[in-house]
Amino acid sequence: MNFLVDHNLGGHAEILLGNIASQGWLELVSIRFITFKEMNLPIDSSDRVVWRTAQSNKMILLTANRSMKGEDSLEQVLREENTLDSFPVITIADADRFLADRVYRNRCVDRILEILLDIETWMGVGRLFVP
Repeated sequence: MNFLVDHNLGGHAEILLGNIASQGWLELVSIRFITFKEMNLPIDSSDRVVWRTAQSNKMILLTANRSMKGEDSLEQVLREENTLDSFPVITIADADRFLADRVYRNRCVDRILEILLDIETWMGVGRLFVP
């Protein structure tokens, strides 16, 4: 599974991938975190462009702070464009706590793995907050 990592979560993704690897999951499941730079996506891209990029490349968008208001906000995009075949958006509810609190971080990792391992169930749901 590929994740499009929001531009402000690069360090978070590295930690997340390290935790997943240390638990041995990478031997069982292919997981790749892809940056905006790798996708040639400007960091100031609208939520609509980011979401569409993730969907067209069959990626889960991993974010922390996408907009809740406005015509190109993530919430509006999900209302207008989300379908039963759309990959979910996973939002880390507290990105600062993710970095500072190991227990919280582990809960986020566990929840992301749960979602990933049962991705068919989560297709089309829109946005999921972790943990």
